[in-house]
Amino acid sequence: MKLKVEKDRCIGCGACQAVCPEVFEIEDDGLAGVIVDEVKEDNLEDAIDAKEGCPTSAIEEK
Repeated sequence: MKLKVEKDRCIGCGACQAVCPEVFEIEDDGLAGVIVDEVKEDNLEDAIDAKEGCPTSAIEEK
């Protein structure tokens, strides 16, 4: 699975990074970003939880 963060909807709350730091981080602009090209099987469940838990639905599949 490949994910992206829609920066225009992200509020930088950090929930995604808290749930799945292997895939998400808060970048220098204060907003979330995806730090992997493709989510590994080991992180898939947490990445999906982060996507579904995003309060602004800013995380989408590519």
